[in-house]
Amino acid sequence: MKEGLLSKVPNKVDSNILAVYSDYESDANGAYTFLLGARVSSTDNVPSGMVAKKVPAGRYAVFTSEKGFVGKVVPETWSRIWAVPKSAPGGNRAYQADFEAYDQRAADPQNAQVDIYVGIK
Repeated sequence: MKEGLLSKVPNKVDSNILAVYSDYESDANGAYTFLLGARVSSTDNVPSGMVAKKVPAGRYAVFTSEKGFVGKVVPETWSRIWAVPKSAPGGNRAYQADFEAYDQRAADPQNAQVDIYVGIK
């Protein structure tokens, strides 16, 4: 954020920030890849030092955090997600990709609300 990297992402479709969890080794306890980025209309001309990652189409259960300090409400929402019985969100978790969407509701990190999309089978 301090380096203004988001402003250097070409072909952005909006100002939202996405935190993407992908390439799961197994499940929530295994290794995975974590990327911060933005939705783009094209992956042409990806700048050096950046990567393009396609979030697979599929079914996602959406969990919305409470409003509050982002460093508190996002981990609390993940705790809620992990406590949900496996099939409760409409299917078992797919462990292909999950993502957090930081839109205008998260502009103030002291009073943020974030949607977490969890891939389900």
